[in-house]
Amino acid sequence: MTNALDPNGYLRLIIFDCDGVLVDSEKPSCRATAEFARSQGLKISDQEAYDRFMGKALPQIVKEMEHDLGHSLPDDTALRMRENLVQLMKKMAVPVEGAPEMIEGVRHLGVPFRVGSNSSVREMEAKFQACHMMQFFPENRVHSANDMNHPKPSPEVYLYAAKAEGVTPDSCLVIEDSDTGAEAARRAGMACVLLRAEGLPLPAFWPAPGFVRITDISQLVPLLRKTLESQKAQA
Repeated sequence: MTNALDPNGYLRLIIFDCDGVLVDSEKPSCRATAEFARSQGLKISDQEAYDRFMGKALPQIVKEMEHDLGHSLPDDTALRMRENLVQLMKKMAVPVEGAPEMIEGVRHLGVPFRVGSNSSVREMEAKFQACHMMQFFPENRVHSANDMNHPKPSPEVYLYAAKAEGVTPDSCLVIEDSDTGAEAARRAGMACVLLRAEGLPLPAFWPAPGFVRITDISQLVPLLRKTLESQKAQA
């Protein structure tokens, strides 16, 4: 079976994760989450929060906190945490180094792209505004797994993006940085480029067909160009 990176396949849509791929927001987000967790009585460092919660949706994070605490938190906990994150991102969000240049490169290749994230649409709007990237991502091309109530590793946000574009999952390429997001891509039947620095562990299911690792975002456009050229040569 071919995939979007296969020379005999068809790359029709790129779906970007937001946090860690486009916007450098994971560490401040996890730091804010750690501060909240400590305020509830959990002993957790900023680094532990980053390692444990990176890529996860807030409702899942709240469930894990409740498990550790041994009692429930108020029903609106995730909503309050999300509102705090929206305000935080308005001030602290910055682009991943090289991301704006990468997006321009993808635009020149002519492949349509969308965003599929565990962040809410409101969070992403705040991040993209702070990063001066709104022109790249109109609202109708930004999809929230949280707002769909199907956070990753559920594949639903990626499958929805493909359906909205009118393409099949095997013609989609997901750009991810977290194990949770990569697993969502795998479940969706989509190829995936995982942005992961040298020396860091890879997902448990690695290696897998259609999954490629890059260590810097600057490597993405050359990879895409090579893929498109090979597919054109096979057409």
